[in-house]
This record gives sequence, structure tokens and C-alpha cells, in this order.
Amino acid sequence: MEVIVAKKCGFCPGVTNAISIAEELLETKGNIYSLGPIIHNPDVVESFAHKGLKTVNSIDEIKPGSTVLIRSHGAAPTEIEQLEAKGVKIVDATCVLVKRLQQKAIDLENEGYSVVVIGDKNHPEVKGVVGCVKNVVIISVKEDLDKLPNNNKLGVVCQTTKGPEWFGEVVGEIAKRGFKELRVINTLCKETVNRQESAVELCKHVDIMFVLGGIESANTRRLVELCKKHNNQTFHLQNWKEFDKSILLGKAVAGVTAGASTPQWVISEFVDNLKAFKK
Repeated sequence: MEVIVAKKCGFCPGVTNAISIAEELLETKGNIYSLGPIIHNPDVVESFAHKGLKTVNSIDEIKPGSTVLIRSHGAAPTEIEQLEAKGVKIVDATCVLVKRLQQKAIDLENEGYSVVVIGDKNHPEVKGVVGCVKNVVIISVKEDLDKLPNNNKLGVVCQTTKGPEWFGEVVGEIAKRGFKELRVINTLCKETVNRQESAVELCKHVDIMFVLGGIESANTRRLVELCKKHNNQTFHLQNWKEFDKSILLGKAVAGVTAGASTPQWVISEFVDNLKAFKK
């Protein structure tokens, strides 16, 4: 079968950095903690668990004196304070763009703006940003626009892994509301945007499109949504184990892309198996 891989896919620099830091820590420290999954990919999390990286969702689960990795999604200042109070060694692997997003939110609030974050309210990156400011409105769906304060100075930022279309659409809706002043800061990740553009371009020219990545990965789910708009034969799989050969019936050319938290070995294994597949 002919298989075409998107020009931009797989690990982004922020994820690569977090993985590199984790590997170095495990070599020198042995067992360490990660406050939440290091990245949203079960294959990677499982692999690191075997090496000694223990994922916890509560600071209460962390033993005093331990080493704790702050994942690429970042953490709220209150969480950092709780960790410091516990006497643990903190190693920060927060993506530089997430740090920029947090700082922009803080700056906006200090300048008198009511902070508005466009993003998924349950995403760890958004939770981290919310923890940086006192008064904030999260716009996850358009119904959330009704929560905006009237006649205030509004400062808008966006979850880094959202797409420019959604960001622009929501900002347009905000602009229709009542406000004294509106300031919008583009906090989107260019790597994410490049992956989205590459995936959309590819899916238009193939019979079937595969998007590889964890179910919890927001940027992977977004790739799926975008590709489905242009190719209804788009499938979201975590890895080759989830492949169902029946979906290839009548297909000659397959496209493959992957989220920013999908390791190269998952992509390579999938592509190699797909190329060798005989209907």
C-alpha cells in the first residue's frame, strides 16, 4: 500500500525537551515523580513507568525529599508552592511557550485587564494558567461567552495547542460583546499550527487518513477534527495495535500524521506495517 507521511508530525520541541530531561533524571536520580502524565501519550507514560517515573495526580502522593518533574504542560504557582513546602527537588520541564502564556496572563491582570483564556477548561495547561491569575474566564465552548464581564477591559490569550481558526472565531464573538477595551495576544504554538496545516493538506490527497496519538492529547484530537472536515475517512489510533484491516477495503493511498506527543517509534512502526500490509 502507498503511504504518505505528513511533512510535520510527531514530537514538538517542548515535548522533546521534557522527554530528554526525564531520561537524564532517571539515569542520575533513579525513581522520580511526575505531577500528571509527562505527556499525553500512554505508550510513553508506560515506557517511563518501567524506568522509574511515577505519575501522580496529587501532591499528597509525593514523598518529602523526592525529585518531582513538572511536565511540559506546566503547573499552577500554588502547586509549586505546595511542592516547595514539602521539601522536594523540583525540576521544571514546562514548555517555554506555556511559560510565555502564563506570563502574558499575569501581565494582563497586572495591567488591569480581566483575563480571558480560550481553551479546554479541563486541560492541564489551561488549569496552570488559571492558577496564575485571580479573576479569569475560560471559553471552552461558545456558550461560555455569556460568562464574560460587561464593560470591562478584556485581555485574551489562548491555549497553545488550539488552532488559529477557532482562536479567531472566538475572538470575533468576543468582539461583538460589550467591553471598554479589548487586547488579544497570540499565544498559539507555531509548531502546532504547522502540524495542522500539514495534516489538512495531506488528507485532501489520500483515500484514508490516520492520526496517531493518545486519546487525551488535545492537539491530536484537533488534528482529527480538522482532517475529518476534508476527508471523512479519517481515523484516530493510538498505535498499530488498534489497527483494523477492514477499513482499508477499496483504499490505495493512505496518509499518516501524528500529534505532538506521539513518539517516532510509534509512527515508524505504524507506517512500516501499513506499507507491508496486503489486502
